[in-house]
Order: sequence, then structure tokens, then C-alpha cells
Amino acid sequence: MISISDLDLLQMIQNPGTREKGYRFLVEIYQRRIYGVIRKMVLIHEDADDITQNTFVKAFKNINNFRGNSSLFTWLYRIATNESLNFLQKKKKRFFFSFDDHEAAMENYLDHSGLITGDEIEKKLQKALLKLPDKQRLVFNLRYFEDLGYEEISQITGTSVGALKASYHHAAKKIENELQTE
Repeated sequence: MISISDLDLLQMIQNPGTREKGYRFLVEIYQRRIYGVIRKMVLIHEDADDITQNTFVKAFKNINNFRGNSSLFTWLYRIATNESLNFLQKKKKRFFFSFDDHEAAMENYLDHSGLITGDEIEKKLQKALLKLPDKQRLVFNLRYFEDLGYEEISQITGTSVGALKASYHHAAKKIENELQTE
């Protein structure tokens, strides 16, 4: 399943003489997309930056465990989504947020942050997404915004295609209902 560019990149990383250059290429190729997925989950730029950095640190530490059962892209996305979900869980526990309190705090951030751009419709969509459970929001983001197929999302999340389709369908219905009530 490894594409030739993945093989070349892995060979660079595994060669002590080109390891640093290989890591730089890995970050250059994937950083923007990884950051985008993370940012859609956590919203706050600084948090997304930290999680993106953690994702690549974890990838660098574990690159020798990469078995090639998926593309590097899919492997990195899996690390990023797990890091995002873990961060959200820790944040809710650390600040003793109930789901509703966390949702209200994030809605407030959407309304008042100068870093969130977009028109009113985009903000309404983001607020509707906040009402979804984290894993359902992740599936929606990967399918809708990243335009990934269910097979690839299945590899990233470790969830069956059938469960992903159901999750996406439920998420889309919830978002649709939320947008209609506004």
C-alpha cells in the first residue's frame, strides 16, 4: 500500500545521512493538512499548533513502527485524530467542563476570536459542529471538509465503514436540524 513517494521518504528517514532532510520533507508535505484537521477539532490556533507539533514528534519517535499497511498520510492522520480526541478529553476533565460548558466556551471563542474568519453561515456551521460528539465531529470533518472516502477514514479511525456511514449520516442530520432551527 505504500506509494513510491512514501517509500522514498521512509528510505530518507531511515538513512542516518538523510534522516533530518526526510523529516523536513515529511513535515513540509503533511503539516498544513494535519493542522487543518486538528484545528477543525479543537478550534483554538495555539492548541492546534501544539497538537500538530505533538503529532509529528510522535510520528518521528514511532516511524520505525510504521508497517506500511496504509499510506504515511493515513498513518499521520490517525496519530493527529487520536491526539486531538485525547486533548479534548483531557481539556474537559482538567477544567471540569461539562459538555454544555465546553460547547458554550467554544461558541464564545467562535464569536469573539479575531482568528476565526468566515461569514455568518460558516460560523453557524462551526457552532452546529460543536454540538456533535467529538468522534462524530471527526468523522464529519474528515468526510465533508477533507473529502476522504470511508475506507480511508476507516483506516484512520479504526472504525468499520458501516459504522462510519451511520455516524456521518447522524452528524449530517443533526447539523441540518441545528441550522434549520436558527
